Amino acid sequence: MNVAILGTGYVGLTTGVCLAYLGHRVTCLDPVEAKIDALRAGRIPIFEPGLDLLMKEAADNLRFTTQYSETIPEAEVIFIAVGTPPQADGSPDLRYLRAAAESIGEHLGGTFAVVVNKSTVPIGSGNWVEALIRSAYERHHGERADGKFAVASNPEFLREGTALADTLYADRIVVGSDSPRVLEMLYTLYRPLIDQSFPAPSFLPRPAECAAVPMVSSDLASAELIKYAANAFLALKISFINEIGSLAERVGADVKEVARGIGLDGRIGKKFLHAGPGFGGGFGGGRGF
Repeated sequence: MNVAILGTGYVGLTTGVCLAYLGHRVTCLDPVEAKIDALRAGRIPIFEPGLDLLMKEAADNLRFTTQYSETIPEAEVIFIAVGTPPQADGSPDLRYLRAAAESIGEHLGGTFAVVVNKSTVPIGSGNWVEALIRSAYERHHGERADGKFAVASNPEFLREGTALADTLYADRIVVGSDSPRVLEMLYTLYRPLIDQSFPAPSFLPRPAECAAVPMVSSDLASAELIKYAANAFLALKISFINEIGSLAERVGADVKEVARGIGLDGRIGKKFLHAGPGFGGGFGGGRGF
């Protein structure tokens, strides 16, 4: 499939390289020329183990540009992976999301396109992005946008340092849309991951337990909320074990032993029960734009 990735920050670049490795034709767009020049030369602006190696293996299916006109008109799937950094009051800065949506609307071609919110965005942003694209398309093209595009949500669950494994061997793929056509297109896009039918990179072998990856289909708002619910629950587990750590110090207990004892309960699980700082999330979606 022809795929466009808007934003070459952590999420956008990792997603683009992985999809290119799976055989899709991927164009990554970023307005910062210096960043695109570096990527064309094979220099990666972020640190992620193995990303440089995977990018070399995917090079035949991967290109980089600063121009929407070279990216959007022929794209079947368009990922928005721009930054949504927090502002002083804690709310997300959506200016890059707005700019991306409006530019998509201006440059949509004759091919039906699925526009995928990959950035971490407030619940309801899918409807807002759809309205922005529709308005920009109709203003620029002078015709109705009906049937030209649809918006979906596909939140990311990446950890810095293990982003390639988190993408290629994901716990799940979450897709939010009410359109059967959109769900079918994204199932086709992700089928190599769902079936685990792709050859594993030599430097990143497939885990023995990863025989298939479930795809969770939901409505748009539910997919957006899944991202926040997952982030909140992980933060809850870390906050909880830190509180238990404080209690352990007072009573002379070993918090590591406590964490092991409760983590072996299948209803609780061992992950994210390590006392100390170590949570990242919120509105991060890369610093692409």
